[in-house]
Amino acid sequence: MHFPISGVDGPAWLPALAAFVAVVCVPAGLSGGVLLLPFQMSVLGFVTPAVTPTNLLYNVFSTPGGVLRFVREHRMSWPLAATIVAGSLPGVLLGTFVRLRYLPAPRTMRLFTGAVLLWLAIRLFRSLRWAARATTVHAPMAHVPAAALKTTSVSLARIEYEFQGRCYGFRPGPLAAVSLGVGMLFGAYGAGGNAILAPCLVSVLRLPPYTVAGATLAGTFVASLAGVCAFEGAGYLTNHAAVHPDWLLGAMFGFGGLLGAYAGAWLQRFLAEVWIKLSLGFMVLAIAVRYIAEYYL
Repeated sequence: MHFPISGVDGPAWLPALAAFVAVVCVPAGLSGGVLLLPFQMSVLGFVTPAVTPTNLLYNVFSTPGGVLRFVREHRMSWPLAATIVAGSLPGVLLGTFVRLRYLPAPRTMRLFTGAVLLWLAIRLFRSLRWAARATTVHAPMAHVPAAALKTTSVSLARIEYEFQGRCYGFRPGPLAAVSLGVGMLFGAYGAGGNAILAPCLVSVLRLPPYTVAGATLAGTFVASLAGVCAFEGAGYLTNHAAVHPDWLLGAMFGFGGLLGAYAGAWLQRFLAEVWIKLSLGFMVLAIAVRYIAEYYL
């Protein structure tokens, strides 16, 4: 099968199968786009700037499955999701400019990708220090009642909610500011702007990962949709075909990611958080080391 915008040729089932990687990313609050971008660059040979909006397009198609699962299980914190969107949305738009202005060359983009993945792996491993001490987030949730998350207070100063009999809270202002910077970074990367927020919410704000995964995925969906629109608009303004996302390839990725995200959201309840992050962290670290080494060798 030929994908015209990216120039990729291959079996139709390969993009969907690769995108099913979301099944191991969603339990940690990440979208599969974090690992899908290296797959497109190294395996498919898709290295033009259009790979970034295509990766964002994957998030648009795939994340609703995970979000739906969290909503059905009453594990979605809408105030938390709204705070993330408020910061990451403008950040992703700024990231679009950074990608087109400073990272158009494939070699430079590979180094940037490796650096982002290395940072992400470090954050995942560091967040384990808190998870190892927090028994409420360490044990699987196979027998936890569905209606376990309840918002108790919402204001500009502080947002609080109850989960498993404990109260958790955060200040929306600082979180929105952090989301702005992270959204800019991952908007240029093409992962939706929230991949690093899940570890930060757990390790810094000490929120249970079972309550932040849905909010980060919801933020990823909104920010990714904005990023796709920004790249599409830039393509028309500059009349540059290499900026437009490959909608057909993105849809194939999205199909596999939709199934993987839904399965991952269900699987999260049966897995200990430590093993979720260890497996994903080592996978991300291996890709990061390879990309950085390729730049200097």
